[in-house]
Amino acid sequence: MALCGQIDGDNIFSVDQVIAIDLAFPQNNFWSLLEANYAADENEYIAAHLTLTDVSGTHAMDSVGVRLKGNSSHMHPGDKKSFKIDFNKYISGQNYDGLKKLNFSNGFKDPTCMREKLFFDVCREVGVSAPRANFAEVTFNGEPWGFYTVVEQIDDQFLDWNIQEDSGNLFKAGDNFGGGGPGGGGGGGAEANLVHYGDDQALYEERYELKSNEDTNDWSDLVSFLDFVNNTTTEAFAAGIDFRMDVDGFLRSAALDMLFSNLDTYSGSARNYYIYHNMDTNMWQWIKWDGNEAFGSYTNGAGNMETLAIDYSDTPRPLLENMLGHPDLYSRYIEHVCDLVDHVFNETHMQAQIDATAELIAPFVYADSHKMYSNNDFDTNLSDNLISGGGPGGGGPGGGTTYGLKSFVTNRASYVLTQMECPTSEVADLAPSGFTVYPNPATESIHVQLAPWSTADVRLINLVGQVLHTKSATSSGLVQFELGDLPSGTYVVEIVETGQPPQHTHVVVQ
Repeated sequence: MALCGQIDGDNIFSVDQVIAIDLAFPQNNFWSLLEANYAADENEYIAAHLTLTDVSGTHAMDSVGVRLKGNSSHMHPGDKKSFKIDFNKYISGQNYDGLKKLNFSNGFKDPTCMREKLFFDVCREVGVSAPRANFAEVTFNGEPWGFYTVVEQIDDQFLDWNIQEDSGNLFKAGDNFGGGGPGGGGGGGAEANLVHYGDDQALYEERYELKSNEDTNDWSDLVSFLDFVNNTTTEAFAAGIDFRMDVDGFLRSAALDMLFSNLDTYSGSARNYYIYHNMDTNMWQWIKWDGNEAFGSYTNGAGNMETLAIDYSDTPRPLLENMLGHPDLYSRYIEHVCDLVDHVFNETHMQAQIDATAELIAPFVYADSHKMYSNNDFDTNLSDNLISGGGPGGGGPGGGTTYGLKSFVTNRASYVLTQMECPTSEVADLAPSGFTVYPNPATESIHVQLAPWSTADVRLINLVGQVLHTKSATSSGLVQFELGDLPSGTYVVEIVETGQPPQHTHVVVQ
């Protein structure tokens, strides 16, 4: 039974929890079948009976599909591999709490087992589109298999709750671990670098995957967008990009990647992201994916991750390079960086998140006999670096530094603040200029005061991105929201005005 008044998947993702997953495979050779399917690179599933226990109770489902997934994460020693469950693979229409699929990440290169969830939680907290994540204790045929991070699938269900429109083209950046083609890289594959290679759709099919409207299979919108990004002057790009893309959504996303030194994405490896063409707004929107190497665990050859340049990008990355190469767009980017350091990427905010997550998962991590790291590594890496021998890459296989979560935030935020001027370098008044929100904290209602005769819409949004209320400003510029029986917590107030980038602030409901 779903939790009341929530969105698809909230049985798993609405509260921080460790769910229980048992997959019962009828095949005696189930593991060799899973490995063979993975080796064949055909995304083939095998059937299993699923028992799932979460905050809503215990649920049993017949004939769900299971397959192994991941690229570098498949190097995890032993049999604790990342995998995917497809609820309706064999029974049409079967789902769990409205979800069709779930992804299970194995904690490869992460002694803390929490990098991906922490990163995605912060993304959603500040209004950046990202999947929800939680944790699971997994057994196969009753045998303990390991402690996993559960990650939401980016599909039409995600688009419904996060963007509230799902009819457009959804493209996923390709893995670029194989193949070729012009501009190939990232280990020999064709990069999803958003370079325009001509008007032939076939030139892009090694680089991206179309995840919606597959029968129509028309990529002309993506090709046209890449033509604009690559083949306009700097000034024409700056003048026209706001009419084609949610620019501040992209810049805020890029700022988070920079702050968390999350380089296994567009700015670095040119993989692990989605880009969506919203048919309601005719705008392209950026969506996060695969945050397991945040906190500097993938260096992309860029050196010390605590002192990564604030305008870092590999090349060619024309969308990011054009954004950061124009003074007005770069100024908007820096505004996002300053806001993020003030509100979330700082010791006060992140240490509280890290401590709460560690308290939740520590017993399950300790009990996982198949993890890559020791219990002492888990405890140490919450605060301090782990150093392993050999290799220029991040910690784990190949050697290098696995940055401590708390020390990384402290050192990275301090470095970033030396590289730019911000209005403030402390967590202070969260309200942007142009409007105020009061009272804050609030119990029964909040008032949002804009300029008189404002034409803006005001939205109240929860931290998983669900729009709870929308109102237009009165002639006096005042909007009032009754809080009713909203759960205590932090919410986002968003101001949306035609032709202007959205503004956000936070309000605490007690």
